[in-house]
Amino acid sequence: MPPIRPATVLFALLLGAVNAFAADAPRTLRVDYSHSGNALVDSYSVDKVVIEPLPWPGHPAQAIDELRRGAYFFEVVDPNTDAVLYSRGFSSIFGEWRTTAEARRMNRRFSESLRFPMPDAPVRIRLYARDDRNAFSQVWTADVDPTALDVRQVPAPKVGEVVSIRDSGPSPDKVDLLILGDGYTAAEQARFIADARRLSDELFKVSPFRERADDFNVHALMAPSPESGVARPSSGLHRWTPLGTRYDAFGSERYVLTYENEALRDIAQWAPYEFIEILVNNDTYGGGGIQGLYSTAAAGSEWSPYLFVHEFGHHFAGLADEYYTSSVAYETGGQRKEPWEPNVTALRDPAQLKWRAMVKADTPLPTPWPKAEFEARQRDYQKERAKLREDQRPESEINALFRREKVREEKLLGSADYADTVGAFEGANYEATGYYRPEANCVMFTRTEAFCDVCAAAIETVIDQYARSDGS
Repeated sequence: MPPIRPATVLFALLLGAVNAFAADAPRTLRVDYSHSGNALVDSYSVDKVVIEPLPWPGHPAQAIDELRRGAYFFEVVDPNTDAVLYSRGFSSIFGEWRTTAEARRMNRRFSESLRFPMPDAPVRIRLYARDDRNAFSQVWTADVDPTALDVRQVPAPKVGEVVSIRDSGPSPDKVDLLILGDGYTAAEQARFIADARRLSDELFKVSPFRERADDFNVHALMAPSPESGVARPSSGLHRWTPLGTRYDAFGSERYVLTYENEALRDIAQWAPYEFIEILVNNDTYGGGGIQGLYSTAAAGSEWSPYLFVHEFGHHFAGLADEYYTSSVAYETGGQRKEPWEPNVTALRDPAQLKWRAMVKADTPLPTPWPKAEFEARQRDYQKERAKLREDQRPESEINALFRREKVREEKLLGSADYADTVGAFEGANYEATGYYRPEANCVMFTRTEAFCDVCAAAIETVIDQYARSDGS
């Protein structure tokens, strides 16, 4: 397990450890590596080391990740003193894929990347994964010398102009969000910029992003596609796009991901970023989000504001899905470990509930809600939704169904005895029983417009990890 040290000690080590990081805006170093295996075993190997063209966007005083969210965690250490110079938690496509049925039948390889301030001396990377106890255990190490002859120092060509959507101040003091476009042709550049402005504005209408909007910079960048739209194989739509974004990830028709990590990184490197949202130029409902990797949203969907906010909640704050009635590709294996995500719990001991400080003394744990009524309606709704997709009905019919269901959900959940109350409501994390969410309703549960208090607090801690309002 990675060593835990007080933040002040870590900062002192960071500043004094063998002059490991340049004093004035170091460049960004990226390690691309392969993550291969199946449901039971996996392995890692370095593909290449890249010096990116822009300075590191983060602040040197916030190099150590004390939130420790994610399925994985990496440290950059001085091999001579063992001082931790940089660390971050993250999740990955491989980590999700290995919970699918396919991972029990075959091996696959996924490209992944670790980015950090470029050192001026060799460093060691330590990678950790969560074990059966959900604690971090070391799984891989790699030594990296930024002066080695095989380090790539010439970047891939720039593919487009970076447009500033929101400029709140110098990158080291702010959260840098990069919005990438995929499936937009050169003639649709203006549409992409309009979509990026519109949807980032929607993000900053939602608390706590609204109150913390001045802590964000937002940039937009797109590489033109030869055809409009991205691939959706389940409907017979096949496209090549620069980012390789596509629907039907893991066999889920609404799950939008790209497996083209190196292409993504070579395009994104021309803008300062710590978080990435990919807008896909499609009107079919869909999106995805992986903590510390990226999130996606169908920009043309009627539900694009919700998709943008919900999926960004996964990517930015490591929030878990709280819904459990929709079909997903993941398999839990019947285990009920306490999740690492801040907004779901197995509630093995109510006295140790991770958000216990936010629960009023008279709130029962578990907390009653109209679960049976909700599930009865959901069975009919999900059948109707599946039939519309099976028959490839127009997207307008899907949207109408979603609108009707949203009204019913908000009426039912809003009238519950403990509506707008923090507690422990059974049904979350894709499971009807055994997992609990903090409130009856939330952006992470239904297509409502607000985060619950627990999710909002989890988001704020990430903003605090990257933004420095005092500019020091």
